[in-house]
Amino acid sequence: MRAGRPCRRISGGVRPERPAVDVALARRAAAETDGDSTEPADRAGDPQLLLVTQADRDSVAVVNPRDRDGSAVVDEITVGAAPWDVAVHPESGRAFVSTALGVAVVDVATGERTRLLDYRHRPREVAYGEYRPGGLGLAVSADGSTVHVAVSTGDEAFLETIDVGTGRVERSTPVGRRPFDVLISHDGREVYTIDHDGFTVTVVDTTTFDARAIEVAPFGTEGGLASFEKPHYAVLDPGGDLLLPYQGRALARVDPVSGEVTTSALGADTHQHGVARADDGTLVLAGNGPFGNAGGGASIEVVSPDGGSTVLPTERRHETAAIWQDADKTYGVLTGGYTQDGAWDGMTVVALDAALGGTDDSYEIRVPGRPQAVVPVTLPHREGTP
Repeated sequence: MRAGRPCRRISGGVRPERPAVDVALARRAAAETDGDSTEPADRAGDPQLLLVTQADRDSVAVVNPRDRDGSAVVDEITVGAAPWDVAVHPESGRAFVSTALGVAVVDVATGERTRLLDYRHRPREVAYGEYRPGGLGLAVSADGSTVHVAVSTGDEAFLETIDVGTGRVERSTPVGRRPFDVLISHDGREVYTIDHDGFTVTVVDTTTFDARAIEVAPFGTEGGLASFEKPHYAVLDPGGDLLLPYQGRALARVDPVSGEVTTSALGADTHQHGVARADDGTLVLAGNGPFGNAGGGASIEVVSPDGGSTVLPTERRHETAAIWQDADKTYGVLTGGYTQDGAWDGMTVVALDAALGGTDDSYEIRVPGRPQAVVPVTLPHREGTP
């Protein structure tokens, strides 16, 4: 794997001092990078960028993945302490960020936080790091009117359903402990929490708010909270099943209707966290090394739609993954904010067609502040900026 510039490591638990960002200079650099690219973005519209939570700060970064030389950060938007997850609703032009104390609502066009939606189970104080109380995974409804956010108190967790218009928590549904991820079914009738410390996926009906837990533990639950064989993140396939990677050894497929769990083999043999799915069915999986029953090193695994697997060894560890589209090329992007030791100030970009063809042309970009969750975003040009 080809590395970019060395990246400074940020430790968890304490927020570092935040350096000033020259937004105009960063935007100018992004524009120059786009212009010089041998594979320019589609000029018929604004290029696709990334929104990335900076878990050791109070901000999300707007990131240009094309910048391989300097900082890839185009802008930083203050959202609130210890942001975890981010979701974008393109039609309304808003992004939603789960922070320690509430869900930040961000106007994507202006780059400003417009509101903070309080949790019902709001922590009394701010903390940083993987075990901090507050918001974890979140998802926004298709019409943008409702945000579903997992809120951890430490001992318990709840799926809080917030009406964006009123800002009120309409329902608070108990779910499994420490839900790293939240997804919404394609028809919007169910919400799924990925309960890291519960070895479960909780299915919540969005009409009745009845909840049922499905155990997803391909390697059992031995070890309890100390186990590494727990769920982290998931994606939905077109048929509505959830796909969750475990230890680079098994891809669990969960049918949320029947509760049936089946598995297929993976090839990385490494402790896996993030997963992303491209439109053609290609999966990108973040692997972090020999933990639990996994014996392999850190890697990025790319799984083709027919199930074939390519494993790209890397010295870096990653937390989450997303799909980024640049012109006619599809990339996997993986964040360096691994929740345990080994986090770094950057992200890795992987061309999926090259990886499946046996070529590793991945590269690193620089993003400070322990970049954790990432989503693609089309950022319109702002008045007064280059």
